[in-house]
Amino acid sequence: MNKPLLIENGTLIDPSQNLNRVGRILLAGGVIAAIDPSDGDLPQDHDVIDAGGCLVAPGLVDLGVELREPGYEEDETVHSGSHAALAGGYTSILAASSTDPVIDSHGAVEFVRQKATQANGARVYVVGCLSKGRSGKQMAELGLLAEAGAVAFSDAPRAAPSDALLKRALEYCRMLDRPVIDSPEVPEMALGGVMHDGQVSLVLGLKGLPTEAEDLAVARDVRLAEATDGRLHVGPVSTMGAVDMLRRVKSRGVVVTASACPHNLMLSDATMRSYESRFKVHPPLRSPSHVATLCQAVKDKTIDAIQSGHMPRSREKMMNDLDQSPFGISSLETALATAATALVRTGTLDWIELIDRMSTRPAQIAGLDAGTLGIGRPADVTVINPNAGWKVDPSQFRSTCISTPFAGMELIGRVKHTVVGGDLRFSD
Repeated sequence: MNKPLLIENGTLIDPSQNLNRVGRILLAGGVIAAIDPSDGDLPQDHDVIDAGGCLVAPGLVDLGVELREPGYEEDETVHSGSHAALAGGYTSILAASSTDPVIDSHGAVEFVRQKATQANGARVYVVGCLSKGRSGKQMAELGLLAEAGAVAFSDAPRAAPSDALLKRALEYCRMLDRPVIDSPEVPEMALGGVMHDGQVSLVLGLKGLPTEAEDLAVARDVRLAEATDGRLHVGPVSTMGAVDMLRRVKSRGVVVTASACPHNLMLSDATMRSYESRFKVHPPLRSPSHVATLCQAVKDKTIDAIQSGHMPRSREKMMNDLDQSPFGISSLETALATAATALVRTGTLDWIELIDRMSTRPAQIAGLDAGTLGIGRPADVTVINPNAGWKVDPSQFRSTCISTPFAGMELIGRVKHTVVGGDLRFSD
């Protein structure tokens, strides 16, 4: 059992309680034991973190991380990915089903959960396949996957291609009280695409990924969510059309949530002029007008959450020619700083709003006991220096993947400590 831990002199940030003030917090027995305890109430033997000048926030929660194990350990492992998450301030991550074998059986769910326990990094929650074999043809045995511990269902980063399958899954998941997550895209329209379909792709002579491929998929998804009253999360989204559709259905009271990636909130397709594969991400970096619309949508909560978009691929795979290299990015360790640079430094969000989009709301969407500093809740805490500037050096990543569009770039916001269940698992 870990010693009780007192974090003091920091600014406590908790959107779930509208908390934003200097104070101290006591973690004991794996839970939040007290906020602003008196000296007389402190246990005799405890550790102390001085968080002066820092924010003390609920641990970040990520709605979609590719950990690639089993099957693609050259890209990432549960151990490396969960420790990269800690370095990025994440205490809970949802592991995608893009493994080999895929996560469509009780044994596959249990394998990832056991690996996560051994890794002793961030908490890893398993996302089960929506379809058997991620083939999009037949619904997976969702009930058995839920019993095994799957917290959500998705074929992401592959889109759900069958309208009928998605409708049935949304209906079925109402009984299981689990969300369905879809990465919206019409595969036939996106086939062979390398980057955003626009003026830059035309000049560069690269096949584009049209915005309509995402827009039509989002329109299909939200209509089925409205028809079934199912728990649907779409994301990540990247287009003005997707935002417009989400804004319309939400105004009608349809319960659907959405997320975007920090790199889509900061960078545009102009970066692809370098022909470097580190800018080849999915969904692709769009034109500046799409970027501005996404940022505003995060501000007005049309987009509920920010997810890292972590899609690790090995260095060897990313060394191919641009049209042959896979979509991929290592983003767990840069997501918070990227979002802070794109949104907080520009005045679009303040820090309590950013923590809401990266911790509180994702936890609510996934149905996790996380994203809060409430008394008696799990002691998952992140200490952040909001003003620390730092240069991204991929060679220092804990992730196996070092491909990032932010290499050499100056970002603001640095994670100093990450605590999971009262256990200090990362310190910068």
